[in-house]
Amino acid sequence: MSILQPRRIAREIALLSLSQVQGKMETLEQEELGNLLLEAIRTLSSVIRSDLETASAEVQRANERLLSSETRSSTITSARTMLQEALELTQSSINRLGYAVELPEFMQLVDQAQVREYALTLIGTVKRRNKEIEENIENVLSDWHFSRIAKLDQDILKIAVAEILYLDIPHKVAINEAVEIAKRYSDPEGYRFINGVLRKVTNALK
Repeated sequence: MSILQPRRIAREIALLSLSQVQGKMETLEQEELGNLLLEAIRTLSSVIRSDLETASAEVQRANERLLSSETRSSTITSARTMLQEALELTQSSINRLGYAVELPEFMQLVDQAQVREYALTLIGTVKRRNKEIEENIENVLSDWHFSRIAKLDQDILKIAVAEILYLDIPHKVAINEAVEIAKRYSDPEGYRFINGVLRKVTNALK
């Protein structure tokens, strides 16, 4: 992440604290940056904990499958798949833990007033325009429902669409920023999915 781009950090803070500020619209303007950072880290911690629990369960299932079955090729293949998924989740959790450690450091290297202002602008816009934003995304999803998308991916999409529709951010910039954030916080295929959805949104607007 470039340490010279307060808005990029603001997007990450907004993304990670968005789910934590429900019911606070009336006091949003008074929200301190330190509180937003704390809420962002809490979100990351929750995601990390969930991923590690899932990974642990996958390892346990793989172990039980090997112990309770005969040594067949299909059983070994199935167990190997479970273990691979567990390893990928664990690696993702390690990466996210690294991001959680980075955020406070990055905050010291940028204009914090700019970070706070833009993060609050993003959160406020998404909260106020949530219905319209979701409708714009839902309209371009083929054989898929917005509610089925992973929560972090939903919020990445919402922030990008909010920037495009209401904050006069050029389409290309909003999409590129969303893709970069998705590479940090989504699963390996998440950023491609987000890129595709946002390009459909911008094409529909044209």
